[in-house]
Amino acid sequence: MTPDLLWALGMGLLGAVVFAAIGLVSGTDETSTLAPVTLLVVLLGVPPAGVLTFFIAGAVSKHMTHAIPTTLLGIPGDTTAVPLLDDATALRRLGAPHIALRKALAGGLVAALIAVPVAVGVASLLAPLAGPIKTVAPFVFGAAAIFVGYFSPGRWASVAAIVPFALLVTGLNTVATDQLDKSLSISFFLGIAIGPLVVDLLIASSRSRRRTLERTGPRPFWLAPDGGTGRRWIPNPLRILDGRQTAATAAAAGVTSTTFMLSPVAATVLAGEITGSRIKHPYRRLTTLMAVKNGTTESTYLAETLIPLVAFGLPLSPVAAGPAAALFNAPPVYTVKGADGGVHNLHTLLSSWQFLVFSLLGVVIAGLVVYPFAMRYARAASGWVARRISHEALIGAFVALIAVVAWYEGGPLALAVSLTVGAVGGLANRLLGMTSGVQFMAYYVAVLLVPIVLG
Repeated sequence: MTPDLLWALGMGLLGAVVFAAIGLVSGTDETSTLAPVTLLVVLLGVPPAGVLTFFIAGAVSKHMTHAIPTTLLGIPGDTTAVPLLDDATALRRLGAPHIALRKALAGGLVAALIAVPVAVGVASLLAPLAGPIKTVAPFVFGAAAIFVGYFSPGRWASVAAIVPFALLVTGLNTVATDQLDKSLSISFFLGIAIGPLVVDLLIASSRSRRRTLERTGPRPFWLAPDGGTGRRWIPNPLRILDGRQTAATAAAAGVTSTTFMLSPVAATVLAGEITGSRIKHPYRRLTTLMAVKNGTTESTYLAETLIPLVAFGLPLSPVAAGPAAALFNAPPVYTVKGADGGVHNLHTLLSSWQFLVFSLLGVVIAGLVVYPFAMRYARAASGWVARRISHEALIGAFVALIAVVAWYEGGPLALAVSLTVGAVGGLANRLLGMTSGVQFMAYYVAVLLVPIVLG
C-alpha cells in the first residue's frame, strides 16, 4: 500500500468512529464539531489524502447516526436533521420508528455513493472556469455572500448584516496585525463556529434573560422499541428501500449533487416537498420521505464540499465556508490567498482522480463501520447516550479545544477575538437568522473584498 492510502484508511476509520459517536448526541452541530476537529487534523500535519478521507468519513458517519436520536427519541440530531423530524415523529406515532431509521440510513448510504462521482464530475466540468473565478474571487465572494444570505432564515436581515459583520472582522484583524505583526484567520473561524455557545453562556450570566434557559429537572425521553434488522451484518440498502424509493432517492441525490450554493437544509426541504407531492398513500409517503430527505442531506453536503474544492479551491458554498472550511483555509498549512496571491490547499495538492478515490473510500468506510452499527445497535446506543453522556460536557470539551487552538494562533488576543466574534455572530444568528454559513462568507468578504473597496 502507498503511504497516502495508509493515511486515508487510518484517518477515515478514525473520522468514522469519532463522528458516529458524536452524531448520537442530539444537538451537536457540524460547524461546532466537525469544523474544529478537521482543523486540528490539518494543523497536526496529516497528509492531504488523510485529511480528505477523515472529513468525508466523519460527515457521512455523523449524518448516519444523527438519524438515531431523530427517529427514536424525537430530538433532531443536528441542524441538518431538522427537516426529518416531522416525518420521523409521524412514523413513531404509527409504531414504526425502526422503519423510519432503516429508510433514513439506507437512503443516506445510497445517496452518498451517488453524490461523490457526480460531484467530482461536475467539478471537473467547472474547472476550466477556475482561472477567471480566482481572478475576480473577491467580487465572487461578495455575490456569493449575498446569495447565501438571501436563502438563510434571516433573508434580507442576513444580507444587511454582512457589511457590519465584515467591518467588525476588518477592525479586529487590523488590531491583531498591529499587535502581533500578523493577521488572524483561525481565531475568526473558531469564533463563528462557537457563536451560539457563547451566546448561551452570556444569557446564562444575565439576570434578566437567565430564565429562558432554566430547567426544572432532567429532560425526559421515550425510547421507541427495536424492530430488528435480520441476520445480515450489513443489511442491503437496496432491499430496505423498494424500487420506487430507491429511484426517488437516486434522482434526488443526482440532482442535488450538481448544486453547491443552496444550504443542505433548504435543499432537503425542497426535495421533500417535490417528492411528497407525488405520493398519495400516507405510510408510503412518510417512509419514502425519510429516505429521500436523509439522502438529500448527504448528497448536498458532499457536493457543497467537493465541487468548490475540486473546481476552484475557494469555499464558495455554505458547507465549504462552514464545516469544511479547514479543507480550504487553515493557515499556515492551507490558504486561499498565499504570499503569491494564489490558492494552496487540497485543490492544488490532490488530482481529480484522487478526490474521487479518497472521497469514495471515506463513504465506503462509513458504510462498512457505521451503517451496520446504526442498523443493529441504534436503540441500545441511544439509551446509553441519553442516560450517561452529558451534552454540556461534550460541548464543553469542544469549547476547550477551540480555546487551545485560538491561543496557539495568537495567545490571549486571538482568544479574545474568538470570543468577540462568537458573541456578535451568535447574537446575529439568534436574533437575525444570520447563520454561520453567511458569517463565514462575510469573513471572506472582509479579507478579500473590503481591502479593495477601501483601498
